[in-house]
Amino acid sequence: MFLPFGDAPNPRRFRPWVTWCLIALNVGIYLVVSLPLSFTEADPRDPLLREYLRLIARSLPPGISLREAMQQVSAYDLFVLRWGFKPAAPEVRDLIASLFLHGGLAHLAGNMLFLWIYGDNVEQRLGRLGYLAAYLGTGVLATVAFALFNRHSLMPLVGASGAISGVLGLYFVLFPRNVVKVFVFLFPFVMTTVLLPARLVLLGFLVLDNLLPVFLGAESGVAYGAHIGGFVAGWGIARIGEALAQRTTWRWPGDRRMGSFWPWQEED
Repeated sequence: MFLPFGDAPNPRRFRPWVTWCLIALNVGIYLVVSLPLSFTEADPRDPLLREYLRLIARSLPPGISLREAMQQVSAYDLFVLRWGFKPAAPEVRDLIASLFLHGGLAHLAGNMLFLWIYGDNVEQRLGRLGYLAAYLGTGVLATVAFALFNRHSLMPLVGASGAISGVLGLYFVLFPRNVVKVFVFLFPFVMTTVLLPARLVLLGFLVLDNLLPVFLGAESGVAYGAHIGGFVAGWGIARIGEALAQRTTWRWPGDRRMGSFWPWQEED
């Protein structure tokens, strides 16, 4: 197992309020909405229950009847069906709402860890409003990219992965000299931490965790298309910004303070 848990250098004397608020909002929604509804049985009178059962009918394991499946449906399953983004029945509200819902604690924890590691650097460079706009914008573009390859699907897409992948794409371009702290756990042979180039770690995320499964036709509940779409969107935004900075007097909002925040990072 290879688990990133930090990066360097980090902004000094800078508080990433937007990143912290996004993490708090995602965690808060999970604790207040997702978790309680996950332990609540679905109302058999809810019209969404019939629609949900139709969706899962073809993917039920052998020997499991719809009646048995209905007993396992939670109120959160129906909540996700209502607010998750469905490519075959797209709604604008779902583009945003789906970014703040998660399929479980592991899904939430992984997303928030990546946002905590990479978000503060990108927020400092883009400025708070620019960062929030980029986060939401790449999240929407990631969802649209997923929808383009799943146009006839009514299975709802949820999670902040697309938006966070956008942050990773921005980070890849804007911080080429940064390093990432990675915990290596290959029990019982290796348990250690190493520093790896950030771009190498991010390429591993893009290629090994997403592109390779797509090419191999892997079937899972992971929205690889959203991850790839978000990363490419973030990469594109950063490349456009860097091109503007080189050809005009425009600068990223945080560039005026780079000298004090980034003592040993070099610029391309």
